Amino acid sequence: MNAPLQNHLFRLIKRPVGEPTRDDFAFDVENLAEIADGQLLVKTLYLSLDPAMRGWMNEARSYIAPVGIGEVMRAGGIGTVVQSKHPNFQVGDTVSGMLNVQEYAVSDGKGMVKIDPNLAPLTAYLNVLGMPGMTAYFGLLESGQPKAGETLVVSGASGAVGATVGQVAKILGLRVVGIAGGKEKCDYAINEFGFDACIDYKNQDVRMGLKEACPGGIDIYFDNVGGEILDIVLTRINLKARIVICGAISQYNNTTPVKGPSNYLSLLVNRARMEGIVVFDYAPRYKEGAMQLGQWMAEGKLKSREHIVEGLETFPETLMKLFKGENFGKLVLKVA
Repeated sequence: MNAPLQNHLFRLIKRPVGEPTRDDFAFDVENLAEIADGQLLVKTLYLSLDPAMRGWMNEARSYIAPVGIGEVMRAGGIGTVVQSKHPNFQVGDTVSGMLNVQEYAVSDGKGMVKIDPNLAPLTAYLNVLGMPGMTAYFGLLESGQPKAGETLVVSGASGAVGATVGQVAKILGLRVVGIAGGKEKCDYAINEFGFDACIDYKNQDVRMGLKEACPGGIDIYFDNVGGEILDIVLTRINLKARIVICGAISQYNNTTPVKGPSNYLSLLVNRARMEGIVVFDYAPRYKEGAMQLGQWMAEGKLKSREHIVEGLETFPETLMKLFKGENFGKLVLKVA
């Protein structure tokens, strides 16, 4: 009789205060039971590590229920079907879905999407062809409503969402200015992603940088960081500007109240609009987004860069790279 498969996994065992640490998780090993009819067993290959995961750890009202204490930490991923009693999935299929932070995931098939590993590198399905790409595409087009010739500023410019936002905006004929941490990231945004300019918030004065890079003001700001940078951008916006609130990574680990924009009256003066976006709202249209982004990739107009770290056991420390600005591109954890 074959020994049962063992599954290594991370459970959330307490709510983090400030930055999450390894002590907030338990690294467990469990025997896997036989799958039931209608289920499939997926071996995790890659996990997507995203800033939103920090919010999922909080016991607070949000767009999605928090991860429960004792539950496996939530995460999207890519994997291979190794057992199947589901009519729509076969052993060997490559799938994308919420696999969570574990070696193996048992699924009833809901939310699992078959992907073609021959069309693009697997990690691209966690980046440009995955949730970050959908966030960038629909957030920019639906909330940003870009028009050729306008000026767009995007923070977190070398991250998963920011890099795609900037590249799509360039494809659509906008002037694109990024904000990123460090000369290397800024140089990459300009030289590889085609940004017109990039401000290094770690070594430059952001206020002066925006004044120089956006002499005609800002029409669209795609915000991934919140805090002081959002406040500064609001002083440079144009009439009828659109502010897309995607995230606020500078605020996620605060132990004090979130710092809101003190310059919000600029929205009134400029008759501007600030709107939050949640990618799950566009789930029925993911195929549409993926087809367009995939076409631009095939044409060489859109690049997907991933920062891959190996080893499931490194999860807590690897996740923190997001909040320390240590990732360069979409942060991915290689499990197998």
